Amino acid sequence: QVQLVESGGGLVQAGGSLRLSCAASGSIVSIPTMEWYRRAPGNERGLVATIFGGGITKYADSVKGRFTISRDNAKNMVFLQMNSLKPEDTAVYYCHALIVTTYRGWYWGQGTQVTVSS
Repeated sequence: QVQLVESGGGLVQAGGSLRLSCAASGSIVSIPTMEWYRRAPGNERGLVATIFGGGITKYADSVKGRFTISRDNAKNMVFLQMNSLKPEDTAVYYCHALIVTTYRGWYWGQGTQVTVSS
C-alpha cells in the first residue's frame, strides 16, 4: 500500500517562508514524477510545481521565482520551499506522485494547510 504524507504547513506572515515535505512509503520501485498542488477556499485544485526524476522542474506562473521544488530520490521525498509568501498563497497543499510498484499509478497525500496572514 503506497502512502504519501505531507508535513510542514502552518501559519506565517506575508513575506515569510515555509518548507513543505512529502514522504512516500510502500513497496516503491521508482517515482518518475512528483508534484505539489494546492486548493484555496472556493477554488479548484491547481498545479503548483512538478519535478521529474532527472531533476527537471516546472512551476505555475504565480509562484515562479518564489517557490522551489526539490526531491530526495534515496528517501522518496519531495519538498517545496516557499519564500516571499503572499496571502493569496493560502491553501491546502497536496503532494501528488506517479509511483511505480507492481503497478504504475498516481497517488495523493492528505494535504497540509498553509495560511499566510497579511
